[in-house]
Amino acid sequence: MSIIEGLRETFRLPDLRRRILITILLLVIYRFASNIPVPGVDHEVLRQVLSPESGIGAFAQVLDLLSGGAVSRFSVLAMGVYPYITANIIIQILTPVIPIFEEWTREGQSGRDKMNRLTYYLAIPMAAFQAIAQINIFRVAGTGNSVIPGFGFGADGNILLTFTVLAIMTAGTMFAIWLGEMITEDGIGNGLSLIIFAGIVARVPFNVRSLVTTVETGAAFRNVILFLVLTIVTVVVIVIVQEGQRRIPVKYGKRVRGTKMYGGGSTYIPLRVNTAGMIPLIFAQSFLTFPAVVAGLFKNSSAVWLANFSTSVETIFGRQGGNRMPGQVMYWLVYFSLVVGFTYLYTEIMIRNQNLADNLQRNGGFIPGIRPGKRTEEFVNKVVQRITLVGALFLGVIAVLPGVVQMVMELISPGAGLEVRSALYVISGGGLIIVVGVVIDTLRQLEAQLVMRQRDSFIR
Repeated sequence: MSIIEGLRETFRLPDLRRRILITILLLVIYRFASNIPVPGVDHEVLRQVLSPESGIGAFAQVLDLLSGGAVSRFSVLAMGVYPYITANIIIQILTPVIPIFEEWTREGQSGRDKMNRLTYYLAIPMAAFQAIAQINIFRVAGTGNSVIPGFGFGADGNILLTFTVLAIMTAGTMFAIWLGEMITEDGIGNGLSLIIFAGIVARVPFNVRSLVTTVETGAAFRNVILFLVLTIVTVVVIVIVQEGQRRIPVKYGKRVRGTKMYGGGSTYIPLRVNTAGMIPLIFAQSFLTFPAVVAGLFKNSSAVWLANFSTSVETIFGRQGGNRMPGQVMYWLVYFSLVVGFTYLYTEIMIRNQNLADNLQRNGGFIPGIRPGKRTEEFVNKVVQRITLVGALFLGVIAVLPGVVQMVMELISPGAGLEVRSALYVISGGGLIIVVGVVIDTLRQLEAQLVMRQRDSFIR
């Protein structure tokens, strides 16, 4: 059965059709809510912040793409579901450190429910803190004015406005999380991933239109061709790497109880080449923002050397290296290094939290030729480190690909690098990873639903 035929088959089944329609309806509600602005926003300051010439223009544009344009409107869903993702990452990092968290991970479904409940509780203060940070960063990046005049807890702040904005933005995030959970329970696919996916895809037509209308006809045609070629090549590479895995064989010993024999058989542990997904890209981009934000505080210093140094730092890290080749090379090298480092860090955290060696030993499983316990853990970690190198380099290349193409075009034709920048950021590498991953995961869930109803598989 082909994919098209499989999708047709899903709409012939009442239960699957209902799930798909619920998913579409909830995504439409999310997109509608993303157009409701936060009260008190100064749109002129917001426009200056989102400009490529601002101190955090590059980072703000990435946030705007991942939020589906909610940041450019500074809507009630400007933070999306990222506070929940941040809370989930914090819980994962703290799990090996806090004993009670480790106990919950061994309790099965009840333990997972406790961890999920704790993540929801932590997402509320994370949403409030992220709202404060986002508004304050946009204030620094602008012309000294706040994106929401009167926001703050100082002498010049409007306390009522501040609490109102925080309450609205926090409620918007929790509403988005609730919609995601509804999709997961009653729809098709992972709800939170689909919400991020919908935001990215919704922004692409606007970016393509800007790509065509903001330059001359010849340059627009070249940029469209460049965008299509890069997107196709990147998607193919993402699919290959995302689906790549190392399968470690596992055998289970037979156990005799009375006159019956239990256990036996063999399976494998699938270790993915890119276990971390696109989280390292978000981490790296966030860290690249801090130098520009801090430098912006000293740009008007009375000390000439400090003002010049701050301007250089803001140009390199806030404007993706500026217009000079040395600054661009430094920016993209630092970005590549951060992505590789965060990939190893996050992958190690995730593998440790899975406790593969302990779970195998507890269930009577073992890797042929490897002793259970400590040796198994060392073997798995060694394999993970080797295959993570490929995943880390893959994410690093995806991250810096726009910069490399821009610099190459600049060397070929001076001035062309800035012209093709818009084509390179119609959808970022991290956005493509999310889109491809969500599409594959959703198709697999549809396939599983069809197989359960004794229909043919349509994913080979």
